[in-house]
Amino acid sequence: MVPDSDFKVIVVGGGPVGLTAAHALSKAGIDYVVLEHRREVVIDVGASLVVWPQGFRILAQLGILEPLTALGVELGCTRSLELGGHKYKTSWATEAMKKNHGICQHVFHRAQLIQVLYDTLSAADKARVLTGKQVTEIESGADGVVVHCKDGSAHRGSMVVGADGVHSVVRQRMRDLALKAASPKVNAEHPYACEYRLFWCTFPRPAGCDLAAGDAVEIHGKDNSLQCLNGADRSWLFIYERLAAPPPRGTRVSYTAADIDALAARNGDHAVSETLKVRDVLPLRYSGGMSDLEEGVVEHWSFGRVVLVGDACHKMTPNHGLGYNNGIQDVAALLNELHDALRDHHTTTSSSSSSSSSSSSSSSSSSSSSSSSSSSSSSSTPTTPLPLTTLTAVFDRYQSSRSELLARDYAASVALTRASSWHTWADRALDRHVFPAIPFHDELVLATRMSRNVAQAPVLRFVRCAAEPFVGRIKWRHALSLENEDGGGMENGLLGICGG
Repeated sequence: MVPDSDFKVIVVGGGPVGLTAAHALSKAGIDYVVLEHRREVVIDVGASLVVWPQGFRILAQLGILEPLTALGVELGCTRSLELGGHKYKTSWATEAMKKNHGICQHVFHRAQLIQVLYDTLSAADKARVLTGKQVTEIESGADGVVVHCKDGSAHRGSMVVGADGVHSVVRQRMRDLALKAASPKVNAEHPYACEYRLFWCTFPRPAGCDLAAGDAVEIHGKDNSLQCLNGADRSWLFIYERLAAPPPRGTRVSYTAADIDALAARNGDHAVSETLKVRDVLPLRYSGGMSDLEEGVVEHWSFGRVVLVGDACHKMTPNHGLGYNNGIQDVAALLNELHDALRDHHTTTSSSSSSSSSSSSSSSSSSSSSSSSSSSSSSSTPTTPLPLTTLTAVFDRYQSSRSELLARDYAASVALTRASSWHTWADRALDRHVFPAIPFHDELVLATRMSRNVAQAPVLRFVRCAAEPFVGRIKWRHALSLENEDGGGMENGLLGICGG
């Protein structure tokens, strides 16, 4: 934990990544505030989230593994079907993932996961999460930032973290700042492209059907694919359609109820499982939505005192369920660099202050009362701000440390989306005929190529743990900091494993 200082982080966005950042900042002992534009932290839009082993490892460090695993459902069998319902492949790849890393992917209802992230914050941390704060402008200077909101409030801090998603206001304001400064670090105004649209919904898992808890069903066809993930008492359906003509970048399409009805009619006869069709489950849905799917990676993740995480700087299609996991890794990588920089800065300034105080004391001949007054004055002196050059270096190291793994996961998501919708004749041939003919193909891919990415993911270097919570056949590249490495003590945290 870094010593108390005047350094304050303003996190814009109170979704899963923003709340994960709140937990990590609290563990690091760094002051912060979260600005969420919605009036409520938890809003149910009917979506799901998948957490992979590398994400669980960081969430375990934050002390929230137990309530999460009690809520989520472990993914198991994956069945691949044609649109008409014919099954052509069955995979148990998640079992190989669990053997490799001690845990496999779990599926969560997005709203419930956000609720856990919020509920597990302390009362003091909850007070730092402010709702109804729609950011309009960001001022950034040599010594700090001011974030202005539509309600007239202004929030001062040392840096801004944009965790406000694919349509990030922070990303746009960061670009404005770079343009104003005539910097070469100017991102494209619209960095993401759209080639697919997505309809999603959640519905009660029908009793007695062929959808068991933990089952995943992949339904593939030309320019059209579906996914059905199944939890303990509900299922999530995703319908992907390739757009006839990609819209110009920056176009934000708003779909209506009539658009959803038309999609339902087009896909009504498509399979959800071997026995269920889309038309069987859509009338049962609790909630859902429809949007175009953005894809892309922003070139510059920071400028000045502003930095981006999660979908604000890289957007993937959800087929692989890697979006939130990369946001978690962003938070860990950024906080590692920031924590180290603040620790080193405090050590340097404290040493300089002590040397100056010692020199002044040895040459002084004033009375004890004067000395006492001087000491009191010195203790109230504000901490020297973290220089902008240091913060820039922090942000550069953060992006550099994330680039390789992020690129791999992004490429995997791009490939899976197109393979599932038979983007080319080669995609269809491989997905429908070649890969099913190779014994344990999916298990081998997930257990080798994907496991490599999982094992190399970052962890929070400043959180100490009693033991590694997940042990499998593959060794983690980044070992957790263990309490007994230097004989230090720690508070009991999650399951007695991780603490602050």
